Amino acid sequence: MIERVTVAERRNYDVLNVDDARQIATTWLESAELENAVAFGLPEIDDRYHIWRVPLIARNSREQVGEVVIDAYTSLVVEEKTTTPEVIEARLLGRQKQLDAAHQRRKRRTPTRRAYVLSSLRNTIAWGDSEEILQDLPAESVDLVFTSPPYYNARPEYNDYVSYQDYLLKMRKIIQQVHRVLNEGRFFVMNVSPVLIRRPSRSASSRRIAVPFDMHRIFIEEGYDFIDDIIWLKPEGAGWATSRGRRFAADRNPLQYKAVPVTEYVLVYRKHTDRLIDWNIRAYPDQQAVQEPKIDDDHERTNVWRIQPAFDSRHPAIFPVELAERVIQYYSFKGDVVLDPFAGIGTVGKAAVRLGRRFVLIEKECKYADIIVEEAKLWLGKDAATVLTINLPDIDVSDILL
Repeated sequence: MIERVTVAERRNYDVLNVDDARQIATTWLESAELENAVAFGLPEIDDRYHIWRVPLIARNSREQVGEVVIDAYTSLVVEEKTTTPEVIEARLLGRQKQLDAAHQRRKRRTPTRRAYVLSSLRNTIAWGDSEEILQDLPAESVDLVFTSPPYYNARPEYNDYVSYQDYLLKMRKIIQQVHRVLNEGRFFVMNVSPVLIRRPSRSASSRRIAVPFDMHRIFIEEGYDFIDDIIWLKPEGAGWATSRGRRFAADRNPLQYKAVPVTEYVLVYRKHTDRLIDWNIRAYPDQQAVQEPKIDDDHERTNVWRIQPAFDSRHPAIFPVELAERVIQYYSFKGDVVLDPFAGIGTVGKAAVRLGRRFVLIEKECKYADIIVEEAKLWLGKDAATVLTINLPDIDVSDILL
């Protein structure tokens, strides 16, 4: 019989198995005096980063309240990646004031920055997983994030996640990484909507998952302040492709009513800071850039934006350039760096260039990353040769006519 060698054994980790990881996490919980309130989920090894992740579960509610991250080589708890005891207590108690107190303690441990530093990042196109690519970007090097995350299994081409919780965990990890690279007091704007999971058979029901509300919880827990919920309103009839409302329209029976979705959320968050937004304006080193993009009188006065949806045969789910331009215009200065960690075919980059901003576009699908490279030639012309590419060849502009 062939003896199976585990990944941990092959790599000579000090933490070899689930029991080892649980024992280390138990010691950490005891030091935080949380062992009576918190139990463990199933520890998992992340051999890409040589760490063990031990989920922490509230004994009463059975909800995840955090995780302990352990260096697989040294068996030491990685404190900067482990959920702090203050945050765990706040989640157990459900008190926002506990989270606020944790923010204050982190602030006291971190030296207060006295000046706003302009980013030196140049236009960037990266092919790969955002969770990994973001780790290589400098801290506080991005001024605005606008993105639309992939749908959770709403269409066959998006069927990448084992479960909805797996999907939310992936979103949490990327939101965590973005928090590190986002400049102080700047904005993370996400276009997101509930998704409809179609029924597998006539005897089963479809499911509608309220993704925006779960995203909101993650943002708050990961150190962002809620600013606005903007409603993107599409033309009447835009949502009929979902088939919602057809049964009621035909039969008109009570209980069968289902509203046809013609809206999506544009959720606006600000990276937590004790500084007011006025500080971001006054402390910005390039005051000319602050004055240049003054918003004209034809601006949106309510949180309902009426914008036509966009379609492109090259990608199944894109948002319109107009939506990206509006977000970029309202939440950044000319010359700022705008990040999209789920770039698709590069709509955010196109809008950023139009408005005099720089872009960082991360896309994990090679075919879409290739499209972004070609699109960059249209946006920038010969200047596309200056774009930094990650995991992609340098952009060849020899085919661009003068």
